[in-house]
Amino acid sequence: MADSGNGPLSGVRVVELAGIGPGPFAAMLLADLGADVVRVDRPGGAGLGIDPACDVTNRNKRSVLVDLKDPRGAARVLDLAERADVLIEGYRPGVAERLGVGPQECLARNPRLVYGRMTGWGQQGPLADTAGHDIGYIAITGALGMIGPSDGPPAVPANLMGDYAGGSLYLVIGVLAALQYARTEGGRGQVVDAAIVDGTVHLTAMIHGMLAAGGWQDRRGANLLDGGTPFYGTYETADGGYMAVGALEKRFYAEFIRLLGIADDAPSRDDLAAWGELRTAIAARFKTRTRDEWTAVFQESDACVAPVLSLREAPEHPHLAARGTFVDHGGLTQPAPAPRFSLTPGAVRTPPARPGADTEDIARDWQIPGLAAGPARTEPQEADS
Repeated sequence: MADSGNGPLSGVRVVELAGIGPGPFAAMLLADLGADVVRVDRPGGAGLGIDPACDVTNRNKRSVLVDLKDPRGAARVLDLAERADVLIEGYRPGVAERLGVGPQECLARNPRLVYGRMTGWGQQGPLADTAGHDIGYIAITGALGMIGPSDGPPAVPANLMGDYAGGSLYLVIGVLAALQYARTEGGRGQVVDAAIVDGTVHLTAMIHGMLAAGGWQDRRGANLLDGGTPFYGTYETADGGYMAVGALEKRFYAEFIRLLGIADDAPSRDDLAAWGELRTAIAARFKTRTRDEWTAVFQESDACVAPVLSLREAPEHPHLAARGTFVDHGGLTQPAPAPRFSLTPGAVRTPPARPGADTEDIARDWQIPGLAAGPARTEPQEADS
């Protein structure tokens, strides 16, 4: 039977100082896992300018408005930090300290607090105080330079590799590890410095090993997993769609060329000199049918071939639909919480938090009567992150 809570982090309290990108996503993941996440929004807003009702990274959270540029703002955040297990902030280095809500102030009020810091460059280093975005962070790590064709520029992987894989997920790992330590080692909290550059470099560990062993060339489109092989890449179909091929193992490759219909004519995959000819043969064959027709051909086979779907198409894929990988909540189709737990499943419990809408409930539940006291600015404020 499922636990009566709302995920394995039920009972954990998190304060999120509002920002954009990887910080909110990390806090969403903690909220999906059952944590009580209070987002401290700034009067006037700070974000990407999308309708707050559609910002699913703020689902399962509650919001309070606090003006940290008002002298009383820091005191309210410190009241929250005193009652929290985790605090997440994504400002540039030194900003939280200048606002009076840095690690020293927060840990003085709550020595058990895990203080998570999310930045691109990290808290120290020559670039620490400069502005940046995902594309620049992954550029200097070598990760961006790995992606794309050999005869073209690097391909931009949206902001998934840096902000979310190298940033948010590493922040969450660090926060959970520090939370475990705080609960088992005398109640000592600590600061987690999660830098996107660090996390992204960490993601390339296997590639660096292959590079050192001579199994990876330090250029795009020349390796096993970067499109350098004709049996690991994408091919256009007759209707302008694409199929993704990942037939690495020989037994899967045999199934692939059989279903593709070129088993009798294709050159050997072991003949590297013939890879150009093999790629041409595969591409020509894929151009003879539509994406849906090829999807039907490879359906449920071990050929390791899949259609390349758009964001709007993905929720309709039979496998994802069967697993409930997407959910509909409050009129929004959105990714379901992940990963899954057998005893304490996470869930989308509430729609995206509206800035300041939950102040009274938070003040009551966290026992901070003066949380909503005092005037708040209404004009937009410049982001500090």
